[in-house]
Amino acid sequence: MAWPDAQQFVEEARLVGHLRNHRLVNLLGCCCEGDERLLVAEYMPNETLAKHLFHWDTQPMKWVMRLRVVLHLAQALEYCTSKGRALYHDLNGYRILFDEDGNPRISTFGLMKNSRDGKSYSTNLAFTPPEYIRTGRVTPESAIYSFGTLLIDLLSGKHIPPSHALDLIRDRNLQMLTDSCLEVQLSNDDGTELARLASRCLQSEPRERPNPKSLVASLTPLQKETEVPSSVLMGIPHGTSWSSLSPLGEACTRRDLTAIHEILESIGYKDDGMTNELSFQMWTDQMQESLDSKKKGDSAFKHKDFRTTIECYSQFIDVGTMVSPTIFARRSLSYLMSDKPQKAINDAMQAQVVSPVWHIACYLQAVALSALGMDSEAQAALKEGTTLESKRSKAGGQK
Repeated sequence: MAWPDAQQFVEEARLVGHLRNHRLVNLLGCCCEGDERLLVAEYMPNETLAKHLFHWDTQPMKWVMRLRVVLHLAQALEYCTSKGRALYHDLNGYRILFDEDGNPRISTFGLMKNSRDGKSYSTNLAFTPPEYIRTGRVTPESAIYSFGTLLIDLLSGKHIPPSHALDLIRDRNLQMLTDSCLEVQLSNDDGTELARLASRCLQSEPRERPNPKSLVASLTPLQKETEVPSSVLMGIPHGTSWSSLSPLGEACTRRDLTAIHEILESIGYKDDGMTNELSFQMWTDQMQESLDSKKKGDSAFKHKDFRTTIECYSQFIDVGTMVSPTIFARRSLSYLMSDKPQKAINDAMQAQVVSPVWHIACYLQAVALSALGMDSEAQAALKEGTTLESKRSKAGGQK
């Protein structure tokens, strides 16, 4: 009921859905039917920060991982701020989830602006930013205050009210504030620096709090064991071998666009639902013109004239008489060759819409995501492509 206006909900989901970053639980879509509002986001299989911090089963979260968590969160806030989405509602341990690699990500749910300000924060006033209590309004600095409460959570292993934590910091009583499980792992310097940063974030005056960029700058030098994967630090079973990748999978891993082009050219249209011969259909001038554009595009693609390829395939696609995943894939690669990765990812995703279990669409998404600097998402797309290709091979073998 935070979004009684269906159109407002869909528009807000669309805007948030434009954000794409490996520090976010990226929004994939939404559903709006009657009074029901649903957000569809990436699946995070390894629980929340609250679970790992307060309700752990086998071992408490290691100090080096806690430092990594706060850095990743600061980087997420910095990214959102750079994209004009500095408002984050009720940042807490349940809004932070861990992906299959054990890396923490912030849920994009908190970026959704709703029409009921009273729902922006939990009812526990002890953890609510002072300005929200005074005015009922969220500001970009409110997220920094909540970030400060998370720093205290990670330092103490407990959900301590900010006022009490600040008293302990002012009295230099860090021992009372520090998680007893961290005695061996935590240096006095690290604890002091994190406590100092938390006190800055928890200032009652919003303008006195640091911005996300300065948080990243402060937290980066504290990082340790950076070469150790998060899955290892978290004790999460993980490991994927790419030794059995197909030539196309290997080429996509290396981002070898020339090799990808050779493979796509050799495959042709054999995976395509659209046939080259459409003589059984009623011919129209528009259809003939569309097929001529495709033919010219095929020739340009073969001869590596990617600018002409894009132009001709775009003419074919714009007519809309026929839909071809192969053409979307070929135009995607042409965009990559032209250093336009964002357009490349759009076409690769469109190829998957047309042919949902086509591994080549996933492989091209992996290359485009890698070009955009989204390495974690690129790995996930590569893994999905490998899985689909393996299933395809097994199905072919059974036949």
